[in-house]
Amino acid sequence: MKAVLEERLVVNEAKAEKKMVKREKPSFLNEMGRGMKIGMVNMEGEDISEWKVHGQIIKVKFEKVSKLLEWKELFPEWIDEEEEMDGTECPEIPMPDFNSYSYMDMIVVKLPCKYPEEGWGRDVYRLQVNLVAANLAVKRGKKGWNNGNRMKVVFLSKCRPMVEMFRCDELKQREGNWWYYEPDMDKLTQKVSLPIGSCKLALPLWGKEINEVYDISNIESSTKISRREAYATVLHSSETYVCGAITLAQSLLRTGTKRDLILLLDRSISKPKRAALIKAGWKLRFIKRIRNPKAEKNTYNEYNYSKFRLWQLTDYEKIIFIDADIIVQRNIDLLFHFPQMTATGNDASIFNSGIMVIEPSNCTFNMFMQRTKEIISYNGGDQGFLNEVYVWWHRLPRRVNFLKNFWSNNSNEVSVKNQLFGADPPKVYAIHYLGLKPWVCYRDYDCNWDIGDQRVYASDVAHKTWWKLHDSMDESLQKCCKLTKQRKIELEWDRNLAGKMGFKDEHWRINVTDPRKFT
Repeated sequence: MKAVLEERLVVNEAKAEKKMVKREKPSFLNEMGRGMKIGMVNMEGEDISEWKVHGQIIKVKFEKVSKLLEWKELFPEWIDEEEEMDGTECPEIPMPDFNSYSYMDMIVVKLPCKYPEEGWGRDVYRLQVNLVAANLAVKRGKKGWNNGNRMKVVFLSKCRPMVEMFRCDELKQREGNWWYYEPDMDKLTQKVSLPIGSCKLALPLWGKEINEVYDISNIESSTKISRREAYATVLHSSETYVCGAITLAQSLLRTGTKRDLILLLDRSISKPKRAALIKAGWKLRFIKRIRNPKAEKNTYNEYNYSKFRLWQLTDYEKIIFIDADIIVQRNIDLLFHFPQMTATGNDASIFNSGIMVIEPSNCTFNMFMQRTKEIISYNGGDQGFLNEVYVWWHRLPRRVNFLKNFWSNNSNEVSVKNQLFGADPPKVYAIHYLGLKPWVCYRDYDCNWDIGDQRVYASDVAHKTWWKLHDSMDESLQKCCKLTKQRKIELEWDRNLAGKMGFKDEHWRINVTDPRKFT
């Protein structure tokens, strides 16, 4: 019986051996020498016998995440971030018992890839394996990265590893389906310390009392503080948002920030407007705009990929991008402690790109440019593109980028939001003016009231808050917010149409006294 069992064991092992996939080792492995401790992650079914000449093989085991766990549970549209009910929680994603493994010189990972299936990037199992690799590098990676003995992470996949964890600049070599990285351990350590998804806030930015100053000592001790940091926005193709950019700069300066304010712009902005932008606080950088290859000619999003130029600001280590239709009411310098990609939520599992933390990199910019024809943006713009690249992002409280909208339009929502829009001292960090912008409306009321499908963006309270900031600016800057002749005609047309439609709020009956109407 013993002989029979041994024979069967040999046969079974032989069958298993036949099923093993034998791949040619990447040539760069020969340059790494021998005597290493090599962690193998998810390499079942792979013939790794040839790797043994380079050192000791350590097979890392972990439980595969449940197929029932969906991406939307990790990145929900809404979370109870202010803990009005039970607070926020994240589902569990199984990880190895890291303490049961010795330190390693290299980690080799077989990464799942469902490309080109629809939604392949939002695969929970793919996220799990990337997180296992990242955590293993941080927790079991050998020390001594500063003396040339850097941690090595090698992936086997037809898909690029997640750029949210393993940055473009850290890729040392690629050979077929082999990807060799030497990650920045400080940056990777910070990222794995954050929640596994936007199902939890990356960090609450206020206490129970609005004037309470948040103690940032913990996050400061775990992140590098760099002075190569700046706020930035982008103007191109027309002067429509010049007034918005001026008020944005003024609002930032009033928060007491000492960071640089960088404005990317093209030659469509006239010299007088450029002078006003400089006076408002911006340092100007001229760019060549980038066309969205999937946009129709002369549409609003034809050149909105120009925003990718932000990643070319490599004289800064970190940028907080802010759209020019936003005003900042409270200091948000704390955001510089967060990694790329950090933002507030938008719809479903996507983030809003109106305020986002990014890390400039020419390598990343070039990657964007290589993928402009490949990636399909859900909204035809840069926000949709970026959400396909950075599917794993970190959630900031919605008060950091508080959207001016009333989707349900019930009385409770209107009351709560208007109270936040008008609070003095401010209770939100920034207001994002969706819909028609304040400077293209009469100052007397929010002209979003006059257009049926724009009324969800109407708030006289938020409108008044913007104009209060405008009126505090130097008169020479206010001149950049004048109404054009054409815009005056459009406003009157919309008012008359609103009257014919009989909107019950009757904003169209208001006697307009805005002096810009009469100039």
